[in-house]
Amino acid sequence: MSRGIRLEGLRVIQILTVCTGNICRSPLAALVLQYRLGDLGVAATSAGVRARQGDRMPREAVELAVAHGVPTEQIAAHGSRYLTEALLREPDLVLAMDRDHRRAIVELAPAKLRVAFTIREFERLAAATSDDAIRAGATGDDPRDRLRGALAVLGGQRGLVLPPVDPTDDDVVDPYGRSRETYARSDAQLSPGLDAVERVVRLAVG
Repeated sequence: MSRGIRLEGLRVIQILTVCTGNICRSPLAALVLQYRLGDLGVAATSAGVRARQGDRMPREAVELAVAHGVPTEQIAAHGSRYLTEALLREPDLVLAMDRDHRRAIVELAPAKLRVAFTIREFERLAAATSDDAIRAGATGDDPRDRLRGALAVLGGQRGLVLPPVDPTDDDVVDPYGRSRETYARSDAQLSPGLDAVERVVRLAVG
């Protein structure tokens, strides 16, 4: 598993994760993805649709990041930031923590429609897509182009894969200000999506 070290010479793949305040769900997702995929040249960052500038992660979110293996110095370096159109210009993949966040992303940057997913939607589409199909879509020499091709394969599953019966099953619950049990439930909803992202990125560019 990666320890968040970027390989020299690789063109960086950019992933942006988005939630509300940018202190619980999205920074946890970004920190874990950076930790796991940094060896492939991934730069994972985060932002919030109603974030204040510079807020730190609450203790419960920090504990979850530590449990995922993220170094404490990387966790301590996080400060929240507000989602802007400028932050959406470069990412190759944008992962929203719920449907409202994805809607806000697409309103700010309509061009990101095809590469913006809720993370649980991403998990659902990836589960319906074979390794061979992902690899077949990942063409070209540039890692960013290869990832975009793989994402196009996943995006093509929209409309083919049945949506959840309960639409909220595409959302990760917001644990902020709630019990440790809610933080654990939020992490349990988030973690399979992080596994799916790692799988797709590694198949595409690894």
